[in-house]
Amino acid sequence: MIKLDVKHLGKIDARHGLSEKELRVNADQIAEFLEKFKKREQGFHEVVDNKQMLKEVHAFGDEVKGKYEDIVLLGIGGSALGTICLQQSLKHLYENELEDREYPQLHAVDNIDPSLISEIQDVINFEKTLFLVVSKSGGTPETLAEYFYFRDLCEEKGLDIKEHFVFITDPKKGLLRKVANEEGIRAFDVPGNVGGRFSVLTNVSLIPAKLIGIDIDAILEGAREAKESFLNTNFDQNLPFQLANIQYSLDKKGKFLNVLIPYSHKLIRFSDWYRQLLAESIGKAFNDLGKKVNTGLTPINALGATDQHSQNQLYNEGPNDKFFMFIKINDFGKTIQIPYLHPNEESANFLRNIDFRQLIHTEMHGTIHSLVRNDRPVLVIEIERIDAKTLGTLIMFFKCATAFLGELYEINAFNQPGVELSKQLTKKLLLDNS
Repeated sequence: MIKLDVKHLGKIDARHGLSEKELRVNADQIAEFLEKFKKREQGFHEVVDNKQMLKEVHAFGDEVKGKYEDIVLLGIGGSALGTICLQQSLKHLYENELEDREYPQLHAVDNIDPSLISEIQDVINFEKTLFLVVSKSGGTPETLAEYFYFRDLCEEKGLDIKEHFVFITDPKKGLLRKVANEEGIRAFDVPGNVGGRFSVLTNVSLIPAKLIGIDIDAILEGAREAKESFLNTNFDQNLPFQLANIQYSLDKKGKFLNVLIPYSHKLIRFSDWYRQLLAESIGKAFNDLGKKVNTGLTPINALGATDQHSQNQLYNEGPNDKFFMFIKINDFGKTIQIPYLHPNEESANFLRNIDFRQLIHTEMHGTIHSLVRNDRPVLVIEIERIDAKTLGTLIMFFKCATAFLGELYEINAFNQPGVELSKQLTKKLLLDNS
């Protein structure tokens, strides 16, 4: 389970940190917030109990096992970021370079950059490739463009489209669903009450995860644990609310930039996923009453220990407008001792009898202490290890915290009118230029 270490928030100047009393402010509103959340009819937390969905994913994965060498994901934003996160976090970091692989390689074509579109063709065998076309609406411009392009290539090669394309989309609406119904292309549902950025624990990411050998049962098991915490009205047991309350309270003190710093290379794509979740959910022009508020928290990605050497100067001595969330991993699953090759060199004495786990933990603590010394608010999110169950817990934890943030700000955390406006204007410009 996740542990929250909040002690550093009380160690800094009161203008920038939070006292014990401030940490518990709004605690008596949890039940009220949960009732408001229910009225929004969102199902991101309920989908983890959908046994039929899980059964269908397993059945499909078992059916096509050994059939494909490459899986190409065509999608953007929430249709891809969760899957990329699962792959980076739970597979070998050099999976695609391994010679003896049990599962297909997964390639996410999550942009319409012509270089990305063209160069993916140099590393796949079309006859052994499955294209997963992911769009909740079934009409995302970027995803449709990719689908049209790769389907055309497959048709030129004489391939059976039904054998090489699977759609993951709305159960009833959109072009992808229409094509699937008319042509018999296999299609899986994206639940109507689960938005794209909240959809990582649905078919959107569970299908590709299953195909590349990730334990999706364990992911959902971990997610259910965080769900139980989310629905608990006891402040001490509700970790998602605790995080949301800290973010909200620190925003009131001018900390509107939220820096997520996992001290693990496997979680850098988790930060990418969270960046969308926070930005699209909380950045809103109007509140529930229709009042213009232009509220929001700006997410920033950093990676420990890499970004100690690229961002720390700003964080320690720049504007004090940031809240820092560190993710600490206790057990990396292996111990790698650092050889002490120059015992007569005093300048390297600090590496004597040290392994890499100790080094990265010590560097994290050193970074935290420097921030605290400069009155920067810091929270440490501690997990035991990075495995499927823990990642499921972490994903649901952040989604639930974001849902609570929406209620604290009195906004709808589940729509994205700014994104929709951009889509509409893009389509208009394309039509005007066609």
